[in-house]
Amino acid sequence: MLTQISVAIIAVAFAVLVVYLIKTLKAATQSLEKVTQTLQEVRTTIDELSYEVKQTIRNTNDITVDVQHKMKQIDPVMDTVRNLGEALSEVTYAVKQISAGMVSRFKQARLEKKQPVEAEQPKHLPLTAEECTLQSYDAVYHQQEQSKPSKSRNWLAYVDTAIGLWNSFRRQKAR
Repeated sequence: MLTQISVAIIAVAFAVLVVYLIKTLKAATQSLEKVTQTLQEVRTTIDELSYEVKQTIRNTNDITVDVQHKMKQIDPVMDTVRNLGEALSEVTYAVKQISAGMVSRFKQARLEKKQPVEAEQPKHLPLTAEECTLQSYDAVYHQQEQSKPSKSRNWLAYVDTAIGLWNSFRRQKAR
C-alpha cells in the first residue's frame, strides 16, 4: 500500500507540475503575441516613415537642383560685379594719380610765381610719364600763358587729365 500511496502522491505532484507548466506556457504565449503585435506596429510605422523620408529626399534633391540652376544664373552677375570692382579700382587709382599730379603742378606753379624766373634747369628728372607730360606742357605753354586766355589753360588741363587716365588704363591692362 505504501507503493500505491507513493504512486498517488507522485501522480498528484505531476498533475500540479503540469498545471503550473501550462499556466507558464500560456503566459509566455501571451507575451510572444504581444511582442509580435508590437513588431507589426513598428514595421508599419517604419514603412510610413520610410515613405515620408523618401519624399523628403526627393524634395531636397529638387531644391538642390533649383538652387544650382539659380546659382548658375547668378554667376554672370557676380562676374559683372567683380569686373565693376576692378574698373572702380582702376578709376580710383587714375583719379589718385591725376589729383597727385595736379597738386604737384599747383605747388610748382605757386613756387614759380613766388621765385623770380631763373634759367630753368630741371632740379630732378621726372619719375613718371605723367610728370614728363606735365613738365613738357609747362615748358611749352608756360611762356604762352600770359598771352592766351584762361580757356586755353582749362583745355590743357582736360588734355592732361585724359592722358593720365589713358596711361592708367594702359598700365592696368598690362597687368
